[in-house]
Amino acid sequence: MIGIIAILINVPLLNAILVSFKPDGEIARNPIGLPQNATLDHYANVLYASGYDFPKFFLNSGMIAVGTVLLVLVIAVPATYAIVRLGFGGRWIIDGASGLRLLPAIFFVVPFFILFSNLGLQDSVPGLILANTFLNLPLAIILLAAGLRDIPKEVEEAASVDGAGVFRTLHSIVLPMLASTIVAVSVLVFIFTWNDYLFALVLSSSNATPVTLGASNFVTSTGIRWGDISAASFLSTIPPLLFAVFAQRYLVSGLSAGAVKG
Repeated sequence: MIGIIAILINVPLLNAILVSFKPDGEIARNPIGLPQNATLDHYANVLYASGYDFPKFFLNSGMIAVGTVLLVLVIAVPATYAIVRLGFGGRWIIDGASGLRLLPAIFFVVPFFILFSNLGLQDSVPGLILANTFLNLPLAIILLAAGLRDIPKEVEEAASVDGAGVFRTLHSIVLPMLASTIVAVSVLVFIFTWNDYLFALVLSSSNATPVTLGASNFVTSTGIRWGDISAASFLSTIPPLLFAVFAQRYLVSGLSAGAVKG
C-alpha cells in the first residue's frame, strides 16, 4: 500500500522525466507514456542554449540554499537554547514562531519587496538568503526546541558543576547530542529554500535567478517548450533529492524528536 501511494504521489515527477526524453512532436502526440524515440536534445537546450544560463541559475540556487541553511542555524541554535534552557522570552516565542510558520509566504512578499528595494537588496543572492531565512527560521526553532527538550538537563548541570559556562556547554555538550535534529533542520530548510518560487519571482529578475524561476524562461511567446521545462525541472530536483537521501537517517530521528516526551 505504501509503495502504491508513493508511486501515485510521484506520478507528475515520473511523467516529467519521461517527457524530458521525448522529441517535441511526440510530446504533442502522446504526452503520457514511455518515449518512442528518446532524445537528449532538451537537456542540451537547458545546458547550452543561448539566452538560458542554467549553470548560473543552478549556482544561484546552491548559494541561496546553503547560505540560508547556515544563517538559520547560526540564529536558531543559540536562540532556541536561550528560550528553552535559559528561559529567555518565555513560551510565547515558540508559540509566535508556530504562528508565523502557519502564515502563507505571500503575506510577506510585498513588505520584503518594498524593504529590499529601499536597501538595494533587490535581485541579489544576499537578499534572497535573508528572505528565506525569515521564512524558515520559525520551523527551525520549533524543531530544535523539540529536540532540545529530549536532552536531559542533568547532563548540562553536570557540565556546569565541572566549571563549563553556557557557551562551552552549548558547544561541547548540547550540539553533539542535538546533531540529528540539526541535520533534519538543515535538510528541510535546504529543500524549502531550493524549491522556493514565490520569493524568487518577486525579489529577483536576472542576477539572482534560481533554477525554479529559470525554468519558466522556456514559456515563450510562441508556446510552452514542455520538453525543456521538464528537463530543467528534473535536473533541479537532483541536489535536494540526494541531500535528503544521504541524510535520511538523521532526518527521521530529528523529526521524531519530542514525539514521546512532548
